[in-house]
Amino acid sequence: MIDLAIKSERVITPGGIKNAVVIIERGLIIDVVNNITPGDFEIIDAGNKVLMPGVIDPHVHINEPGRTEWEGFDTATKAAIAGGITTLVDMPLNSSPVTSSSAAWEQKINSTDGKLHSDCGFWGGVIPGNESDIEPLIRNGALGFKAFLTHSGIEEFPNVTESELRKVMPVMAAYGLPLLVHCELSNSGHPLYGSVQSYSAYLASRPKAWEDHAIALMIKLCSAFNCHVHIVHLSSADSIEQISTAKQKGLPLTVETGQHYLYFNAEDIEDGKTLFKCAPPIREKENNKKLWHALKNGIIDFVATDHSPAPPAMKELISGDFRKAWGGISSLQFALPVLWTVAKKQGGTLLDLAVWLCERPALLTGMSKRKGKIQKGYDADLVVWDPEIEFTVKENFIHHRHHLTPYLNERLFGEVSQTFIRGKKVFENGSFTRLNSGSIILR
Repeated sequence: MIDLAIKSERVITPGGIKNAVVIIERGLIIDVVNNITPGDFEIIDAGNKVLMPGVIDPHVHINEPGRTEWEGFDTATKAAIAGGITTLVDMPLNSSPVTSSSAAWEQKINSTDGKLHSDCGFWGGVIPGNESDIEPLIRNGALGFKAFLTHSGIEEFPNVTESELRKVMPVMAAYGLPLLVHCELSNSGHPLYGSVQSYSAYLASRPKAWEDHAIALMIKLCSAFNCHVHIVHLSSADSIEQISTAKQKGLPLTVETGQHYLYFNAEDIEDGKTLFKCAPPIREKENNKKLWHALKNGIIDFVATDHSPAPPAMKELISGDFRKAWGGISSLQFALPVLWTVAKKQGGTLLDLAVWLCERPALLTGMSKRKGKIQKGYDADLVVWDPEIEFTVKENFIHHRHHLTPYLNERLFGEVSQTFIRGKKVFENGSFTRLNSGSIILR
């Protein structure tokens, strides 16, 4: 029996944008048709609004258990569905304990109880000395693993060395799981020369060469072990050429960048504005233009938020001290409109957006046979949104635990009207219509 049908003049399908009806039964898309005869089921007419697969964000720091005052599953997954995101994948830090062992994994899973309003999967962590924990985490259902090549900012999650990666990459290759890597290689600490409030000084303290050297190392290891390596939050455009060459050789290498690297530019960031601090840093306009072109040309595979919130005091908003401020952009709820606002200016299309926010993130996370497309047999995870509506980001409709974001008061295009998880409407026109509809996603 059909449960629901959703009509739109702009349904984004693998075959293009269509005037179509998506038919849903028991949480699955059972067909995409031109017309439907009314029956004993609801028909939602979205008119000219876009009907797209639900967004998948595979790079989110939810911070629970242990640092729930930073975010937490309840607030993060509410923000997700308010932004048309139906699936998140949680990073193994900044929770406490970090998700680098089976015991920590169990605590993580238990902490989601009664708090999942979107679907959520989990990355395991690679830290020095936990190579014996990798296979147990795989058996627990980890979708892949995350490692840092420089200090993570969290003492419980130290960076790994090349020799330590050589111990774990054969295991991941054998299971066909990706290794996600924060690529910065620093020779010594994080020196910041000049005023601690100077953004240009902070930018200079994390040069592009740190990323470029780290990415070169990971390309070498990717080739050595035929292990899927995924470069997270690419910031340095100087690495585009070596990434392109590696891909042309057929290496299993994928890359993401972040919305903030495409939307903001270093030249526009005022001194003391620590809301913009992240690592790698937001770079200059010319650099970021090159990132955009690499995304358009498929060298960068997709875009993810790297949502990394913290309590207001940790952002050093009063002192404006970039040396002390927590590095992380809070942006989860605005993943879709921020990217669309940039895409509109740069000639990107709605079809591009579906690839960058839905289809390719599903590939990385191993969900490509069930999520990321409007196609028969796929989960009915959907978002209805209006790409023509412009709105201003205000505190009163931010659902992150803390309303700190550099997007506050920015004017964005792309208002989310409705979000569906497995055919159930969970968000509509600013209100949550059904909570606790999310599920844990395991490998």
